[in-house]
Amino acid sequence: MRLDHLSYAAGPEGLVGTAKRIGELLGQEFEDGGVHPRFGTRNYTLPLRGGIYLEVVECLDHPASDKAPYGQAVKARSALGGGWLGWVISVDDISRIEERLGRPAQPGNRHKPDGTELLWRQIGLSDLIVDPQLPYFLQWEMPAELHPGNAGSDVTLTAVEISGDPQRVRDYVGESLRDRVDPWTGKPAENVEVRWVAEHGTPGLVAANFATPNGTVRI
Repeated sequence: MRLDHLSYAAGPEGLVGTAKRIGELLGQEFEDGGVHPRFGTRNYTLPLRGGIYLEVVECLDHPASDKAPYGQAVKARSALGGGWLGWVISVDDISRIEERLGRPAQPGNRHKPDGTELLWRQIGLSDLIVDPQLPYFLQWEMPAELHPGNAGSDVTLTAVEISGDPQRVRDYVGESLRDRVDPWTGKPAENVEVRWVAEHGTPGLVAANFATPNGTVRI
């Protein structure tokens, strides 16, 4: 069970403008990640050290964005001005999560501009919509070298700040969350600190902290 990526919903400036703004803060450019046909969304991605990545996502003018939980979550967050949507945990065997949550994972795919198709199964988006402090889960179904976080980077995700109840999240995840979450590659030098803040505030992913060649950045 590893921290896989963070999702940020595009604001009023749109997907390209939001990705450009965040990329300039981090000193690294996002790339066009392509379209999620099942969800009615598209994204831009930016790899981080340790096999983690950051995505900026927006809804398309497509019926799928109103039907799929992921599209609903993105649309709702963008309607509030954009910002952090959530954090995502990857697992090797999603059947364990399916059994615990009592429902099946749903297939997901993304077509990159170069024609590459990324495949996965995911579960937990409906829970994130109700309680934004919770992560959702996915299991990649493709070679590891195609993972969006494996492109190399000079930017390190050092900490995530989550408003909410640590015990609530531990119970939902089903494992004891440590202060540091293993990234996709398992490299200990790239572990990410989880900071629990504002326990009685509005739940959700509040901020992410990055170490960049130009210094520390908090978004």
